[in-house]
Amino acid sequence: MTSAPPARRRDGAATREAILAAAVVEFTEHGYAAAGVRQIAERAGVTAMMINRYFGSKEGLFAQAVDRAFAPPTVVGDEPAALAHAIARALAERTAAGAERLDPFLLLLRSAPDPEAAGIMRRGVEAHVGARLAGLLEGPDADVRAQLALALVAGTWLLRTVVGTSALAAADDGRLADLLADMLQPLVAPGGARG
Repeated sequence: MTSAPPARRRDGAATREAILAAAVVEFTEHGYAAAGVRQIAERAGVTAMMINRYFGSKEGLFAQAVDRAFAPPTVVGDEPAALAHAIARALAERTAAGAERLDPFLLLLRSAPDPEAAGIMRRGVEAHVGARLAGLLEGPDADVRAQLALALVAGTWLLRTVVGTSALAAADDGRLADLLADMLQPLVAPGGARG
């Protein structure tokens, strides 16, 4: 007589986490439009039906993946002291040759062309890194100043790591950080830049 294998314990939190982790990887590697629910399910070791059960739709899953990618501080931290220098130093280090890739930027780059994804990305950026940076700024137009600073960060990342423009790719990290800090300072200074 053979005994039946023990019933597999269900762990909804672990299943949800596996799906979300797989989704972040798939969306980052392929973008919203090209990432398939079946591929995400296969990577997570579940069925596509489980994705719908936990997240409702591919769009719902993408929104959660964006929140997961943008919630942790990567370049913009949480400390207001010497903010321009801290952002500049982190950006120079995180975009240096051989540095760990910045997945939130890859997710943004590969998914933003899709109109459905663009709105989700915008809300994710504004709710996380944008709100975190704006909350550190004093004075008027904090949201505008924060998003201008983020534009500088994203543009530097794009040209230095994806496009690999020769001057930025070869730039000394310390010198690049100094130049970036000088550009960021008027945006993050109390009261913002005044002309």
